[in-house]
Amino acid sequence: MTIVDVARHAGVSTTAASKVLRNAYGASPAMRAKVQRAIEELGYRPYAAARGLRGQTYTIGVMLPDIRNPFFPDIIDGITGTLRDTDYHVLLGPSCDNEKDEAQLTDAMVDRGMDGLVLIAPVMSQARLERLAKTVPTVVVGRHARSAHFDTVTDDDTTGAELVVDHLAELGHRHIAHIEHHETDPARLAEMPNAVRADGYRKAMHARGLEVDIVSTSYTQEGGYRGAQQILARPQRPTAIFAGADIVAMGVLTALSEAGLSVPEDISLAGYDNTNFAALGPISLTSVDQAGHHIGTDAARLLLERIADRTRPAAQIKLSPTLVPRRTTAPPR
Repeated sequence: MTIVDVARHAGVSTTAASKVLRNAYGASPAMRAKVQRAIEELGYRPYAAARGLRGQTYTIGVMLPDIRNPFFPDIIDGITGTLRDTDYHVLLGPSCDNEKDEAQLTDAMVDRGMDGLVLIAPVMSQARLERLAKTVPTVVVGRHARSAHFDTVTDDDTTGAELVVDHLAELGHRHIAHIEHHETDPARLAEMPNAVRADGYRKAMHARGLEVDIVSTSYTQEGGYRGAQQILARPQRPTAIFAGADIVAMGVLTALSEAGLSVPEDISLAGYDNTNFAALGPISLTSVDQAGHHIGTDAARLLLERIADRTRPAAQIKLSPTLVPRRTTAPPR
């Protein structure tokens, strides 16, 4: 089925049918109605590759490091909600949180002519980010990087970590352990959200004269489980654990349950992201809300602006987090 078939079925010229499909000036309401009716009756779908040859595919590529992390759907909801009344559609790609997979995925997105990219917490080098952004409009989410070529949307991870430490310390906790995501590249320590979060924890602990206690695993449920096991194997266990992400806290809960410990009676637990399951009654996890939906909304808005004007100055948006106390934190025994 081609546009010629649509035009013939609607009784209009191919040029007129093309104007309707492109939402171009010069198509009357009656002509639009005819063409739209023909499209519906024939089940016509425009060929995306052909649209790409004309300069736009109306697709946005979103790269995320872990499709299992329940925080990322909040960002995607914000992106898709902002794009809902536009011609753009979102295509997702998980990168598995390593540079090789990120390179392959972003190259595939560029090769398929996507009009813009949203990269969530990319681990690729700054040089590659720069090259990518010069090729296609790009917004980087989560990573505290700066560039004249791409926009960024981040959470104030330092403040978020301080909110957790302050909350636990005010409850009376003095031994607060933190499970972080191990950062393999020292060059990224100042940029990655997990590293900034861990640094915020250190600063807050030092400010209160408390000893830092960090376990490095990964921002996964398995990482939280292994981190909690390492913490519990020590001669003196903490009275509270700050998990660097809610998905990490889920693994901690499993490890504590297997050890016969209760939350918060034996150990208080706080997470980060305020995902949907954190608010579930049986879990009721204290967590930092970094407004994932708002992050996605800002990312999509900036990307549309960059697609419309590649020469505008780069924008950096930093959102202020809030703490949501729930039942997993309480004064220590």
